[in-house]
Amino acid sequence: MERQNRPQAAARRLTMRQREALMGYLFIAPALVGLTLFFVLPTLRAAQISLTDWNLMRAPRFVGLTNYEKIWSDGTFWESLRLTLLYVIYNIPVQTALALFIAVLADRLARQVWVRAVMIAPYLLSNVVAGLIWLLMLDPLIGMTNVFLELIGVGKQGFLSSPDQSLISVAGINIWRHVGFTALLFYAGLQAIPREFYEAARLDGAKEWQMFRNITLPLLRPVMVFVMVTSVIGSFQIFDTIAVTTAGGPAGTTKVVMFYIYENAFKYSKMGLASAMSMVLFCILILVTLAQMRLMRADQSDLG
Repeated sequence: MERQNRPQAAARRLTMRQREALMGYLFIAPALVGLTLFFVLPTLRAAQISLTDWNLMRAPRFVGLTNYEKIWSDGTFWESLRLTLLYVIYNIPVQTALALFIAVLADRLARQVWVRAVMIAPYLLSNVVAGLIWLLMLDPLIGMTNVFLELIGVGKQGFLSSPDQSLISVAGINIWRHVGFTALLFYAGLQAIPREFYEAARLDGAKEWQMFRNITLPLLRPVMVFVMVTSVIGSFQIFDTIAVTTAGGPAGTTKVVMFYIYENAFKYSKMGLASAMSMVLFCILILVTLAQMRLMRADQSDLG
């Protein structure tokens, strides 16, 4: 009798597993549909267009790998890629360190809801609005920033109109906009760390810096991986802030790779070449992401 019931119980369990799997697929279906429609299919279409010569006015003409050969010898593309990497270097370390500092302060000193609301407020603005605000504030003639600098005796600065300061200024604008959201991610990660670890460390005589280095940083690694990967990808794709504030100038000092792709696609009507550039950038981002996840050991946990 028991042997006869075992297959029936197994069949019921299998049916239950199938129902759970079906329910899981239903929950992720909207995200999968969005991913397919807005990311996968456009990527495949861009790969197809990258093999053609197309100016939007006539039918695409297949040219094979010609566009990729042009990229290899295009000095402006590699310069734009260098500027993009420089922007990432300006942006990511400062944004990450400042966000972590704010998150730790909020966790230790002020856990009120209004503090988190103030932290995330700049992120609620679009990049275009944030760019317009700072374009006025950093204006060399009427900007409030230069008025303040003159009051403290520093003197006026060119900021967005200066070849030496423009890229740093754009990085500063995006740090201001994103640091609160990044700090909120770190803050959520801090809440997940068991307080018993800190209490045990204090009993052992550990200082604040020792607890931060040996407890906080290791246990924040999953959040750190997410923040670093998404921040680097977003920094490589910087476009709207530059389009609003500098339009690639002055003298091409902010012509990052996304802006150069945009110019080739919609200013010079070279859709095939622009698509090839976007595919090269796509491959670079994949390699950078894999390297980050490997270096930061994204598949391991310190909570054990």
